[in-house]
Amino acid sequence: MSTVARITAPALRRLSFTFATDGSHAACLAAGADGGWYVESWRLSADGSATPSAVELAGRRSESLRSQLVALPDGRVLVCRHDGERHDLVLLTAGGPGAGIERVLASLRMPGLRLLPVPGSTPGGPVAVALGTDTRPTTTVWLVYADGSAPRQIAELPGLHGGGVWLDRTGRLLALDQVADGVVKSVALDLDLGRTTPLLEIAERSNDRLVLFDPQTRFAMVRSDAPGEDRLGWGVLGGAEPLRFPEALHVPGVFLRPVALHIGSSDTPRVALQIDRGAASALAVWERGGGRLDPLPVPPGRLGAVGHWSDSGLRMPYSAPDHPAALATLDVNALLGPAGLPSTRYDRATPRGWRLDGSAAPADGSQWHRAESLELTGPAGPIEAVVYGGEAWLSARHLVIALHGGPADAWRLEFDPALQRMVSTGLAVLAPNQRGSTGYGAAHAMAIRGAWGGPDLADLLHLLESLAGQRAALGLEPPALFGVSYGAFLALLTAAHAPAGLVSRCAVVAPFLSGARLLAEASAPVRALTTRLGGAQPIEDELGPRDVLALAHRLTTPLLVVHGGRDEVVPVSQSRSLRHELLRQGRIEGTDFRYVEAAGAGHELLAEEGAAVLHELLAAFLATGRPT
Repeated sequence: MSTVARITAPALRRLSFTFATDGSHAACLAAGADGGWYVESWRLSADGSATPSAVELAGRRSESLRSQLVALPDGRVLVCRHDGERHDLVLLTAGGPGAGIERVLASLRMPGLRLLPVPGSTPGGPVAVALGTDTRPTTTVWLVYADGSAPRQIAELPGLHGGGVWLDRTGRLLALDQVADGVVKSVALDLDLGRTTPLLEIAERSNDRLVLFDPQTRFAMVRSDAPGEDRLGWGVLGGAEPLRFPEALHVPGVFLRPVALHIGSSDTPRVALQIDRGAASALAVWERGGGRLDPLPVPPGRLGAVGHWSDSGLRMPYSAPDHPAALATLDVNALLGPAGLPSTRYDRATPRGWRLDGSAAPADGSQWHRAESLELTGPAGPIEAVVYGGEAWLSARHLVIALHGGPADAWRLEFDPALQRMVSTGLAVLAPNQRGSTGYGAAHAMAIRGAWGGPDLADLLHLLESLAGQRAALGLEPPALFGVSYGAFLALLTAAHAPAGLVSRCAVVAPFLSGARLLAEASAPVRALTTRLGGAQPIEDELGPRDVLALAHRLTTPLLVVHGGRDEVVPVSQSRSLRHELLRQGRIEGTDFRYVEAAGAGHELLAEEGAAVLHELLAAFLATGRPT
């Protein structure tokens, strides 16, 4: 496909949304059906509309999924492209097909670098702050300019500093989260002086972060564990009253995420909070001094955890299984009015006060397939799952159990091109959030800490036995398994330990063979993550070691293994070893199994350029079981 065709095709995925500080523009990474990523610049109009424009690079070049974006008030986009410890700062300006202007500003070398937009930027002034971290640990601060001037180093701060909330409208005072002696405290960085001063210190050993701030009213929203647990609170910085932690901002077992702040005509701050619980997102509004959260009746789906709230509306990224990611604009007052009362039906009419721009329809004029969440019975409690296939999903001719990666991740009610392709092929899909998945409280997420392939495998074997039994009673074949990354590891374990006849076929993408084998071959960041999650700790039970290579003799169902040749997370050597072991045991490649190594592809090969071909391959295999 040509670059022009790729860029002008409707975007099906969007990630990494960022808003200009004045709310006039936004930017994101976008990709069409083929998976080639590019930058989009969005114009956000005062009437509430939002219009995306692709910034097309010459030479068929795609952006990396790791690129960081900063939307500028004039519609240009500052991009930080990461390549190891090298970080290239590039300024993009939209043009016609193949005519995007790309200007390299500078390169910085640091183990880590991230950008923050500067408010109230003036001609010739800085447009962003760059925070670089190294292993000493030290945080180096630069001012980044769009006129081609070299970044100007303004500070070198001892320790690690994260966060980033502006304390004024001129871009001089910046609140950062400083990590020292295992404790996080917000400090104020004066960019003119290059020095920090304490900002929040509620208790000596409490973790205190500034989350949102309005320079006009000095209203501050904070997150702190000083009350004895992690809580949201509010106050007036510099005021006489102490910070308050109202019960309205505390929902046990639920993480409240402040995403945007708005000061109305009455100077009363209102805060939009995203509430993530399970597969879907909810949204609520809290008003300073209010004793309750007012829920907003947004359609079921997944919100993007970032936003900008102005008089034009509350803007947030949004996606649903039948709505590719786009930009939603919410008239909060209309949604809170009597006509905006929510309905419990997934297919309800669009509520008054809700607008979605940029969500693409299928190229053939049809509609995307819907999904819903339902609760299944697990061996240790309920398991929520996202299900494609309507009410008759269990009796569909073919059923796929899809397993997410992570392991600290979960299936969400959001658009997924790979699952859409499966459903278009006639497959029903059940995507469970077994133990180890996030979004269901700490106990559910931490259940597999130090036990990869323990409680989660038990959940899947339980589900598989139940579903296969019900389908057998209907004269239908057992479910197939599909998994990516950690989900691929889990799918292979499930296929190996399931009783004979309970798995029809198994397709895995970027699998590793065991926590210990991953620890031995992966990069330093992946090894650190594996160690922190206890992935290499052995499980001592009747199933024995969770080592796919040692269980290869039990993988008798038709098998498809797909891996990127340049996978930077799970080395391709993991899948190559599995292939060699299957051949050693006498399995016939092309008959008993198929191995596909995508040259040049990385870990996110189902979302990279050429992904549509792999989606087709996976869907066809899961429907037929034929390795070729």
